[in-house]
Amino acid sequence: MKNKILILIFLYLLVLLIILYGFLSEDVEVIVPSLMVLVILLILGFIVNTYVLKKKYQIDENVLHLTKEILHELAIPISTIQANSLLLSRTLKEDEKSMKRLGRIEDSSKRLERLYEELLYSIKKEIHTVEAEKTDLVSLIEERVQIMRLLKRNSFVLELDTHLVMVDKIGFEKMLDNILTNAMKYSPKESHIEVFLKDAKLTIQDYGIGMDENALKNIYNRYYQSSKSNSGQGIGLALVRAYCIDEKIEIDIRSKKDKGTMVTLNLSQILTI
Repeated sequence: MKNKILILIFLYLLVLLIILYGFLSEDVEVIVPSLMVLVILLILGFIVNTYVLKKKYQIDENVLHLTKEILHELAIPISTIQANSLLLSRTLKEDEKSMKRLGRIEDSSKRLERLYEELLYSIKKEIHTVEAEKTDLVSLIEERVQIMRLLKRNSFVLELDTHLVMVDKIGFEKMLDNILTNAMKYSPKESHIEVFLKDAKLTIQDYGIGMDENALKNIYNRYYQSSKSNSGQGIGLALVRAYCIDEKIEIDIRSKKDKGTMVTLNLSQILTI
């Protein structure tokens, strides 16, 4: 369907050029039939817009509505798990083993809730533009780092100056999670990860295995992995870059083999007062 629309637009522009040529050369034999063809193309364009594109829009709306209903049903068991975990924690607070198990259940339910929110976000973004919102980056970064700390892997060093931005918040969180996860994945457990936010620049520095020049050239390619020893699908940085382009965030990645990687995000275009 997309190709048919492009062909229609091409023909429309071609006829306009022929009409322009006819006026410039004062050739009535060219102008009259060209105008007739133009009218036909306009009618076809109206039909495409009225019946085809409108139908597609309705299908998108129906899919979104159905998805919302399914996600709403998923939200119910998540809430049930969280509520019952809270009740059990009150009755089993003297049982250390049971409390540890409840803690794992609560962490998993929070993770499930987060996945639910991200799924809803992804579907909405696929169909509609997600509105930017005023966001306190310090709070957002601290929250995401705290979640990473729950994995009990790498330690984090934070130096964050206050920055307010207008941004697609959930998308920013997903993008940041990808970068932090990569930093952890490709670093030894004993090394720390630095997160700096200063002068409209967010920098994430790790001291892991790093990358050579060839890897740096391919990091944004989907399904490319600089190291085969780590699990993953090789699409994280491709998604990060796509988000940054959409939000007008400049991204710069520098790395040295066996020295680590530094990711810098220039946020000057999305800063707000």
